[in-house]
Formats: sequence, C-alpha cells, structure tokens
Amino acid sequence: MPTWFQFALQTFTLFVLFVGLLGLIVPIFPGLTIMWLGTLLYALIQNSAGNMTGWDWFLFGLITLLMIVGNIADTLIIARKMRDKYIPWSSILFAFAASIIASIFFTPLIGLVAAPVGLFLAESRRLKNRDAAVDSTKAYMIGWGWAFGVRFLIGILMIGFWMLWAWV
Repeated sequence: MPTWFQFALQTFTLFVLFVGLLGLIVPIFPGLTIMWLGTLLYALIQNSAGNMTGWDWFLFGLITLLMIVGNIADTLIIARKMRDKYIPWSSILFAFAASIIASIFFTPLIGLVAAPVGLFLAESRRLKNRDAAVDSTKAYMIGWGWAFGVRFLIGILMIGFWMLWAWV
C-alpha cells in the first residue's frame, strides 16, 4: 500500500473517530457506532492489503466490544435513572420520539433540546404538577450526563486502541 494512501486512510479514520466522539453529545447520534464503522472500514482495507496481524484483529475486537458495551450502557444508565423516579415508559418513549423527530426535521442540536422538553411536557400532562415534571426532567438530564461520561470515556478508549493498532 503506498505511503500516501496509508496516510490518507489513517487521517480519514481519525477524522471519523473524532466526528463520532463529538457526536456523543447528541443523545440519539450513534457516535460509538460511527467510530466502530470507521475502524471496520480501516480493518477491511488493511486486510485487503494483507496488513492485518493477530494483534490488529485483537484490538479491533476490543473496539467492537467497547462499542457494544457503550451502546448498551448508554440506554441502561438513562433508563435506570428515569425509572428510579418512576417515570413511565410512555413518557420516556415520547421524549425519545421528540428527539428523533426534531433531529430529522431540524438539527441534532434541536433534538438535544427536544428530549428533555418532550419529557417535561409528557410528565406535566401525566402528573398535572409542574414541580414533579421538573424533577422527572432533572432525572433524565442527570442520567444523560452520566451516560455521556461513560460513552465519552469508551470513545476515548476506542481511539486509543485504534492508535495502538495503526501507529505502533
């Protein structure tokens, strides 16, 4: 594989990894999956050039495992925090749907705001108590904060493992 192509491939992969990492800010953006897809493309191209060793496949396996664990942990952390406040699944799904719809028709940043607003509206209607709805929304935001922290650390580990694979 020519040196310029290797450089371009590594630059592109690192760019995808950073886009995925920054995308973790938006709850519905599949940042860890985007990062994994970048490393999968890198692995496939390296493998077709005969450059994949057992160590490389091991690191790709770790990256794959981190992506799966991160995506599951994200959902569990947010849902657990919300369920601790006895927020029903109907309100949770309404907030999730509001976020997806706003992200599709506007921007992911609007989707970021739409989830807690949607949850607040659903809980206000259900509880008929503004303060209780604010408490439910706080629980969501705390869960999202913890989930973001876990996803971000996992994303950093994924980048670190890819750097070991690509540059060591």
